[in-house]
Amino acid sequence: MQINGIAHIQITAGEYERARLFYRELLPFMGLTEVMDDTSGYYCVGGRTGVLISPPAPEHVGQRFVQRRVGLHHVCFRARSREDVREAYDFIRNLGAPIIRAPQEDDWAPGYFSILFEDPDGVRLEINYVPGRGVFDTDDKKVRLVEPRTPSNPAPHNQG
Repeated sequence: MQINGIAHIQITAGEYERARLFYRELLPFMGLTEVMDDTSGYYCVGGRTGVLISPPAPEHVGQRFVQRRVGLHHVCFRARSREDVREAYDFIRNLGAPIIRAPQEDDWAPGYFSILFEDPDGVRLEINYVPGRGVFDTDDKKVRLVEPRTPSNPAPHNQG
């Protein structure tokens, strides 16, 4: 079997209305089409990707995401060009989202170029561009893990 991508990601927001307003701007900007928007969730689909933002259970209202807790670390969206990453950076800055890392190259794969930012609940979001076949364009197909960073260098992640 070979999977055909990830069908959807569901993020439970601690402050649903605040997150909903944020994602109502971000997801359509990235080319996703709204298919649901009500009290049970905000859902967009596009680029073989679905993203659902849902409200928390009552006992978790107001809680924030903790990146290094067991579970989700961050969500990375793949852009089609370096220019798209730069355009997204400008858009996200105008949204007022916390920027963790401005556009930069990294050595996760040849030509890896990305930005890293947070949603209103502190969920880390990345938008990257990798030319060609990424790590499959190198002799070394293994992805390296990054040691946890300090608060002054807070962007550990693992990409393929």
